[in-house]
Amino acid sequence: MSGHSKWSNIQGRKNAQDAKRGKIFQKISREIYMAVKSGGPDPGINPQLRMMIDKAKAANMPNDNVKRAITKGSQTGEGEHYDEITYEGYGPNGIAVLVHTLTDNRNRTATNVRVAFNKNGGSIGETGSVGYMFDRKGYLAIERAGLDVDEDTMLLSVLEAGGEELETSEEVFEIYTDPTDFTTVRDALEAEGYKLAQAEITMVPQTTAALPADKAELFQTMLDKLEDDDDVSEVFHNAEM
Repeated sequence: MSGHSKWSNIQGRKNAQDAKRGKIFQKISREIYMAVKSGGPDPGINPQLRMMIDKAKAANMPNDNVKRAITKGSQTGEGEHYDEITYEGYGPNGIAVLVHTLTDNRNRTATNVRVAFNKNGGSIGETGSVGYMFDRKGYLAIERAGLDVDEDTMLLSVLEAGGEELETSEEVFEIYTDPTDFTTVRDALEAEGYKLAQAEITMVPQTTAALPADKAELFQTMLDKLEDDDDVSEVFHNAEM
């Protein structure tokens, strides 16, 4: 994980998402709905729901949209059903790729994901083929602009909160935690007055792989096709972009 910064990837992803905000809101609404169905409508006792609400806020999703999704998930009856499926595969130059989906039609999703890989220099792998190359981690980012805190002070705050690792750049403090400690660390840092620019459970590559310049556009097309799919929740990879 050392030397790997998610921040640049996050910023690039946010810029791309500005042009397709409606689709992003639709995906988050589905995740909120599922979180409510599995753990109830109170974010105080449903950590998964709270994370989805935080994700909605980070995407500037209107509160009315969040409330509608919570209300929909709270309604009695069978309602909608979605399956969580993870696809593993390789991008150009053997880049490891994980695709998390939330779907009501397995065949449709499998076909769309396979096409996105195959038409852009990649291939679908077997279950477990690349998953072992990623660690599930809590991730928090605190932007340094306007923050009068040095690295030593931030490190002390992170360790006292229960965080595992701090990575520092000119722009941002990046904090990694065990997934089970994520909520505790997040709440402790917020209680100290830190404003979190990003807070999520994510998949972090153990090592990164070089992506040749002549493959970059092809790989970006693959990512765009996957992220544009309504059934795809998240895409992770180990490329050095």
